[in-house]
Amino acid sequence: MDFAQTLPPGTPLGDALERRPRLLVVDDQPVNVQLLYRIFAPDHQVFAATDGTKALEIARQQQPDLILLDVVMPGLDGFEVCQRLHADELTRDIPVIFLTANADPDSEAHGLDVGAVDFIGKPFNTKVVRARVKTHLTLKRQGDLLRRWVFIDGLTGIANRRHFDERLAIEWARSQRSGAPLSTLLIDVDHFKRFNDTHGHQNGDDCLRRVAAALASGLQRPTDLVARYGGEEFVCLLTDTDEYGALHLAELLRQRVHQETQPGVTGAAWPAVTVSIGVGCARLDLMHGADDLLREADHNLYRAKKAGRNAVRAGAAALSA
Repeated sequence: MDFAQTLPPGTPLGDALERRPRLLVVDDQPVNVQLLYRIFAPDHQVFAATDGTKALEIARQQQPDLILLDVVMPGLDGFEVCQRLHADELTRDIPVIFLTANADPDSEAHGLDVGAVDFIGKPFNTKVVRARVKTHLTLKRQGDLLRRWVFIDGLTGIANRRHFDERLAIEWARSQRSGAPLSTLLIDVDHFKRFNDTHGHQNGDDCLRRVAAALASGLQRPTDLVARYGGEEFVCLLTDTDEYGALHLAELLRQRVHQETQPGVTGAAWPAVTVSIGVGCARLDLMHGADDLLREADHNLYRAKKAGRNAVRAGAAALSA
C-alpha cells in the first residue's frame, strides 16, 4: 500500500513526498564524494561534507533522507558521527549507510550497534550502491509516513498541536543549553467566524487548507515548523532565529497568505483572507519555560488584532512570575 495516496491532496506533506530525495555524502576523500555525486545527482538532491563536524551541521540543517558516511575520517570518525546523529531528536531517524574499505565482522557489528542500517564496501560498485540506497530510501519514506501520520492535522496536512508541543519542548531545552535564539509565531485567520457564517463551513475548510499551504511554503528552512494550533490558529517554531529574523519572516508570511488566497489564485468565489501574527522570542533571563514563549506570542497577537488585524507585532511582553 502507498500510504502517500491516503494523504489529503495538495497538502504540504503530500507535496513534500514528491520532492527529490535528499542524500548527504560524507567522505574525507573528494574523489569519493565526486563519484557518488555523479551517481545520484540526476535524481537526488545531494549534499556533501568532508569531515564529521560539518556532516552533523548539514544533517541538522538540511534533514537528508539518507546519509552515506565514511567510517575512517580524521577528527570525528564515522562511528562517532553516527552516534551523535542518533542522539539528536532532529536526526535520529535518518538512516546511515557506512562506506568502508574494511568490512571485517567486528567493524560491521560495531557499526550496527551505533545505528547504521547497512554497509557498502570500497571501491564502489555503482549498481550495488544505487540498489541499496533505493531500498533504504523506500523504507525511510514508509517509516516517515507512519511516524508523521500520528503528528499530522487531518484537515490541513501540516503538523498538529501534539507535534508542535513535542518539538517546542525539545528546542526549548536545546536553546537553554546552547543559548541559541528560539522564536515562535502565533497566527490567527482574521474574522474567520464571519467567513464561515458568510461562505459556509466547506469553504471555511478549504480556506484553512490554503492558509496552511501558504504558511508551509513560506518557511525557509527544513528545521522550521508550522502547525495547526487549533481552530483557525496556526503556530510556527523557528530555531536559531532571533526576534528580528522572526519579525521579518512573519511579515513575509502575512503577505504570502493574502497573495495565495486571492480569488485569481484559488479560483474560489470567496475573497482573499488576511492573518494577524504575534511574535515570541525566547528570553532566557526572563522566561521560566516554553509556556512563557507562547504567552509572549499570544500577547503580541492580541496587539496585532487590536491594531486593526492584518498586522504583525513583536516586542517583549510582561511575563508573570
